[in-house]
Amino acid sequence: MTVDDAAIERLVVEARDGDPWAFGLIFDHYHDAVYRFIASRVHRPSDAEDLTQHVFVKALEALPRYEARGVPFGGWLFRLARNAVIDHVRTRHDHAELDSVLGWSHGDAGPDEIAVVRQELDAVGVALASLTPEQREAIALRFFAGLSAREAAEAMGKQEGTVRGLQFRAIAALRRQLGIDAPEPGPAERRAPSARHSDG
Repeated sequence: MTVDDAAIERLVVEARDGDPWAFGLIFDHYHDAVYRFIASRVHRPSDAEDLTQHVFVKALEALPRYEARGVPFGGWLFRLARNAVIDHVRTRHDHAELDSVLGWSHGDAGPDEIAVVRQELDAVGVALASLTPEQREAIALRFFAGLSAREAAEAMGKQEGTVRGLQFRAIAALRRQLGIDAPEPGPAERRAPSARHSDG
């Protein structure tokens, strides 16, 4: 079932009024994205599972105090997830194994293919480690969790343009680090580089 923002807000109102079925639908809708975001920030899948459960317990407890105020519910939920990760990392000082984040399984791959994929994942892990913490977080929220720029901005407590800028610079840095050639600029971009916006 597809759930748009309006449907989520209705479910939130029902869940806040004590409807467990409504909260179950919210859980189903956001669970995988919250897990992917947390798994991209912590070391062990078991920690990611525990923290994901913790986030939904916190959300259920905080729901009576939640007010939309024009902010998407997903942004509010991911702010809880972000805070849970910050608390965890402060006490554990670790980061994720990239293949556990991506849920990559070896399947029928032979040892050569596994070695190549492992090399590529290691290279991406090194490239991600070279980003600033804010750039890494923007990438995790936008691509691992699949949030919109608006939701990511709410989760990070920043303006949407700032998050787009962080994402733009992070992608540019990753391309450089991984040796991926940027596309050739068009004639208009070559003539007027100053006209381009740094917010992406």
